[in-house]
Amino acid sequence: MPVNLKLPLPEQLFPIKGVTLGTAEAEIRKPGRKDLLVIALEAGAHVAGTFTQNHFCAAPVVIARDHLSTPESAIRALIVNTGNANAGTGQTGIADARAICAEAARLLGCDSRQVLPFSTGVIMEPLPVAKIIAGLPAAVADLKEDNWLAAAEAIMTTDLVPKAVSKKISLGGIPVAITGIAKGSGMIHPDMATMLSYIATDAALSPAMLREITRHATENSFNRITVDGDTSTNDAFILMGTGLARNFPISDKESPEFAQLRDAVTEVAAQLAQAIIRDGEGATKFITIHVEGGRSMDECSKAAYAIAHSPLVKTAFFASDPNLGRILAAIGYAGIEDLDVNGLQLFLDDVLVAENGGRASAYREEDGQRVMKQSEITMRVVLNRGDASATVWTCDLSYDYVKINASYRS
Repeated sequence: MPVNLKLPLPEQLFPIKGVTLGTAEAEIRKPGRKDLLVIALEAGAHVAGTFTQNHFCAAPVVIARDHLSTPESAIRALIVNTGNANAGTGQTGIADARAICAEAARLLGCDSRQVLPFSTGVIMEPLPVAKIIAGLPAAVADLKEDNWLAAAEAIMTTDLVPKAVSKKISLGGIPVAITGIAKGSGMIHPDMATMLSYIATDAALSPAMLREITRHATENSFNRITVDGDTSTNDAFILMGTGLARNFPISDKESPEFAQLRDAVTEVAAQLAQAIIRDGEGATKFITIHVEGGRSMDECSKAAYAIAHSPLVKTAFFASDPNLGRILAAIGYAGIEDLDVNGLQLFLDDVLVAENGGRASAYREEDGQRVMKQSEITMRVVLNRGDASATVWTCDLSYDYVKINASYRS
């Protein structure tokens, strides 16, 4: 089961004015499960997004980027299917994604360029367009404000638990709601992290401020997680602002209201990102890696990801085996120029493991093993060469990860 991850409850998820969601069972890959999602937006909503940096990106990513390329474009709907990634499908995949946008636009009474398509699932298989088009009327008929949990269920692939988070804040005395969903469990690696996530708020803000919050939230949440170091072809994060909360519109990023909304959206995104790690394929440990005392955030990130991506480190954590020299080795090959290994310190929770280039004099293996047996572990690396820091969230690597991915298509 996921590491300390509870099933979200419908009553904990706040509806967002101007956003309705509908799901359907289109039997895209397997019968008897929700696998198609429509998110409809009222006119006037602003939408921003970030997408995978994988050059072999999926057809829906190509189309969604294109449809978002004009800042003034009034996006009215998002269409998400699971079970098939529509990636590695060439021009046929592009045509298929456009066909789905056209049919959704016909049903919703908008232009096809006002629809953003998203897919997740198996790569390099033809998209079953007929099944998706046949399922769209049911998803549209299901559109309602309080459908966030069903929406989270409809975008799952190997996820064990749907991921949804809500938060309310007050902007100038006006209540504002933020609700988001995400999917992801494997093929998780930043640039951006491999997943799909959709967050909406009824706050009023300019398109420029929405894009700025999207960038900040991505960098401090979905770009800070890794399960296996594989960057997907399909990942996307979309932030929607309907403006229907009637707060004074935010147009200045120096304003306290901007900072308040930015931090609240980022908190929701971070909780969703951490939920992806807690539900990592086969994961039994949730691990926070904090590297501090670096000359730049970039070098701190290099060290954190070197540790987080090491199969030897991750399998040691699965076994609760304090074979902690593997961590030092990962830091050593992280690519930090002129690193003084004698100056750094390594902690597991409150246990000092290494300093002065080797094992700390007071370290006892039973203390390291005590920490490694926990389901939640914090690793802290102190480089002692500056003031920068970076945090990454990851998980262990278990037998089940291999089983899940070895039988993914069966």
